[in-house]
Amino acid sequence: MKVYTGGGDKGKTSLFSGERVPKHHIRIEAYGDLDELNSMLGVVSALLPEGEQAVRDDLEGMQSHLFLAGAWLATTPDSSATGYLTALPVNVSKDLENRIDALSEVLPALKEFILPGGQPVAAWAHVARTVCRRCERRLTELIEASPSGGNGELAAIQVYLNRLSDYLFVLARYLNQALGTADKTWKK
Repeated sequence: MKVYTGGGDKGKTSLFSGERVPKHHIRIEAYGDLDELNSMLGVVSALLPEGEQAVRDDLEGMQSHLFLAGAWLATTPDSSATGYLTALPVNVSKDLENRIDALSEVLPALKEFILPGGQPVAAWAHVARTVCRRCERRLTELIEASPSGGNGELAAIQVYLNRLSDYLFVLARYLNQALGTADKTWKK
C-alpha cells in the first residue's frame, strides 16, 4: 500500500464515515490536533530517563486511546460507521486520575504558578499539555457545531482530554523532580 494516493490534492479528504470534506473542516482540525498530541506523547516517551517504565507504559496507553478518540472524531455521529468504532475504556479517565495522584504523592505541594520548562523531557511534557488543551478547545467547538451536540463518546473524549492535560502538567513536574530540577515559580 502506498502512503500517497493523490486523493487530497485538491484540498479535500475523506472522513472515516465516507464523506468528503475540506481539509480545514472542523472534524479534520480536531483529529489533526489529536494526531499532533499523539506525536508529542511520542517525543516525551522517547526522552524519558531510564527507570521510568511506568510512565512509558502510561504514555503508550494514552497514545492508543488517542487513536480510538481520533476515529470517533473522524466519523459523523449519525453515520452507520460508528458501529465499527471502539469506545474508550469505561474507566479511562478515572485511571488517569489514579496516575495523577500517584505521581503527585512525591511532589511538593503547589502553592504558586510555575513556569513551563526545566529538563528537556519536562519541557516537552508542558508542550504536550498545551497541545492537549488545544485538542480540548477544538473538541468543544466540534461538539457545539454538531446538530445533536455530538454523541456520548465525544463527551467521554472531552473528559479524557481534560484529565490528560492535568496528567501532563503533573508529569512535567514529576520529571523535573526526578531529574533534580526544582519547579521555577512565576514572579510577578
